[in-house]
Amino acid sequence: MMSLSLENISKSFKDDLVLDQVSLSVETGETLVLFGPSGAGKTVLLRLIAGVIEPDEGTIVLNDADMSGVEAEHRGIGMAFQNFALFPHMDAHANIASPLTARKQPKNTIDTNVQKLAKLLKIDHVLGHQPKELSNGQKQRTALARALAGEPAILLLDDPLRNVDAKLRFEMRLELPRLLKDQNATVIYVTQDYKEAMAFGDNIAVMSGHGIQQTGTPEEIYLKPGNIETARLFGDPVINLIDVQPMMSAGNIQVRISETPIPIDAGYSKAVNTDCILGVRPEALRFVEKGTPNAFPITVEAETPLNEKTVNLMRTVNGRELMLSRPAGSPGPIDKDAYIAVDTGDIMLFEKMSGNRIEPLDAASLSAGEPGEVA
Repeated sequence: MMSLSLENISKSFKDDLVLDQVSLSVETGETLVLFGPSGAGKTVLLRLIAGVIEPDEGTIVLNDADMSGVEAEHRGIGMAFQNFALFPHMDAHANIASPLTARKQPKNTIDTNVQKLAKLLKIDHVLGHQPKELSNGQKQRTALARALAGEPAILLLDDPLRNVDAKLRFEMRLELPRLLKDQNATVIYVTQDYKEAMAFGDNIAVMSGHGIQQTGTPEEIYLKPGNIETARLFGDPVINLIDVQPMMSAGNIQVRISETPIPIDAGYSKAVNTDCILGVRPEALRFVEKGTPNAFPITVEAETPLNEKTVNLMRTVNGRELMLSRPAGSPGPIDKDAYIAVDTGDIMLFEKMSGNRIEPLDAASLSAGEPGEVA
């Protein structure tokens, strides 16, 4: 197994800056997910690590060895890219077996490993087919199986389930992480699907704007996003965002939502009298009776059942649109005029100007009188 570190990597194509001073480390045996919108530079970063292209600036280090000038075939890296790159003259079985054949492993061992991977990826019925006879989804899974068959120390996977149908994609979210753990490889996995990122990653690096916005565990990224952009990328429905200005009242910090004062964490003391954006996940909101603590009035505009959950579109008295998500079958509003509430601990605050999340002070810091911090 190998560890990997990138130090101040920059890459441009003519006048198009793709990556700007990107630094990143991946521990031995870790699965790191590169997540972000199309054009964020995820695939370019994979190709730089693989040695397919060279950085304009910066250093790539594998197990303390500088990879500058080291050809791709000498880096000991397995790859499965979006363009499949299958050998056109070989059938699917031979493509998957190619890294094992190159090592001159026994035929029985090769056949056993190929059949195991093909069965897992649901392509065992097309092992005798040429690449031109395979669908895009089958080609992608064949390329993935080939990368896995070689059991490389570092495995680079570029959105390997992108062309897979929804049912198989769901199954692979369960099975593939187990397989990767069994192989004990250091894995870098690219995806634009936040659910996939959270299912596969020990850690997630969120990419946007020529670099990495935030790195953390799936829980950290979801519950403590570094900024509004990251908060929006994770969650379906997306996070609710409301313009607020925290105020001090009777010794408590409050914000107004739907013309109702709502108390927030005392750790946000430095945000008082500043323009902020309040963030709350749709699943953190709940329908309540009038008079319930922290409840505020809304008007229900629509209700949409989505199998495991039901989503309500609502508006505050000022016309601000909100989304609420609740488990399917749970009680909903009786009529259009209703009340919802949120717990203090589920509220996030972001700086309005920068978009950065404000980290609330803990009780010890408040007692010591320390200033507020921005994440």
